[in-house]
Amino acid sequence: MKIMNVTLIGIAGGSGSGKSTFSNRLKSYFKDQISIVYHDNYYKKQIDTTFEERVKVNYDHPSSLETDLLIQHLKLLKQGKTIECPVYDFSNHNRSEETICIESKPVILVEGILLFENEELKNLFDIKIYVDSDADERILRRILRDVEQRGRDLNGVIKQYLNTVKPMHALYVEPTRQMADLVINSGFNDVAFDLICNQIKKILKESR
Repeated sequence: MKIMNVTLIGIAGGSGSGKSTFSNRLKSYFKDQISIVYHDNYYKKQIDTTFEERVKVNYDHPSSLETDLLIQHLKLLKQGKTIECPVYDFSNHNRSEETICIESKPVILVEGILLFENEELKNLFDIKIYVDSDADERILRRILRDVEQRGRDLNGVIKQYLNTVKPMHALYVEPTRQMADLVINSGFNDVAFDLICNQIKKILKESR
């Protein structure tokens, strides 16, 4: 059945800020009632490049992402259509051959560091949330995530953070904080979680 009213909730913030924690908490609470899309899966496919070349790419710059495809997919979801979302292989620094089928739901969460940097993408969101955490916390979370979940080595993670993550955060991510409807200080902020849960419950009730 075609869904006529779809609410897009954008959850942005710096790398390691806790946005994944917040969005995953919402997804776990509402389960199949809502869908979730990760901007990270839209990193560009790099054809005919070596692993060494891919490692050196600035993945925190907007040009590293195929945001036009994400915009196209979100518009399809808003029309009630299903999309085939790309899958990114972080250990290989490249898009995989797999895709994930994502169904349109009354509420769709979208998560990524640069969601509000692109004007067209930003304007698609009905609710914009920015997770703002201390820089020390963000780097520690990023190290744990990249080493434990993405198969990276510690020296490489630190080098990437200093060379690209930190400067790109200041240049492209932090300025989008002012564009958010709600700024929270942690993915574990229960007050913000309850507020958004109540809003989602209202949307789901009205969609029935």
